[in-house]
Amino acid sequence: MKITRSELLDVVYRFYPRGVHNTDRIYVPPNEPVYKDTEEHRRLVEAASRGRAEYPRWKAMIDRLGDRYGLQNESLHILAKWVDSAYSARIWLTEETALSFHVSLLGPYYGIHLPGIPEEEPVAREIAREIESTYPGYRPIPPELGNEVVPDVAMNVVLMGEATIYMCLFSDKWTWVDAV
Repeated sequence: MKITRSELLDVVYRFYPRGVHNTDRIYVPPNEPVYKDTEEHRRLVEAASRGRAEYPRWKAMIDRLGDRYGLQNESLHILAKWVDSAYSARIWLTEETALSFHVSLLGPYYGIHLPGIPEEEPVAREIAREIESTYPGYRPIPPELGNEVVPDVAMNVVLMGEATIYMCLFSDKWTWVDAV
């Protein structure tokens, strides 16, 4: 089944409060204390809690991949009760270049963020196989949808109008390989 923009935005809006510029609803930035009282944030906290409970499955998968590649787990903070929207890891393709991959805690989605070098393709295929066998029914979000900006959502690290679907469903770690 093909993933649609509408489907992804429905998931985003379930976990992130929309900021609207009218009198019906007041926008609450993520750094304000009342943000934690929103129903959307409560759902995000619940998803992160489920992620903690299911962490052994993630750990087994990245251990298998780590046996073959230089892997960096970027999800240990979930065990410390931090709130995040996905499990994340990075595999080093060269000393300076990594790809990252993410499994959403908010819906049946995953993403592989490619750096654009020839060495990435076989590794990306192997990661996709691992994710799909570990998380049956999970589907990759295509770049034309994942890179779309969600105009009425803010996150702790980006202002309203800057968060993408990838960032909302895979956390700000989606952008980390861009900075490597």
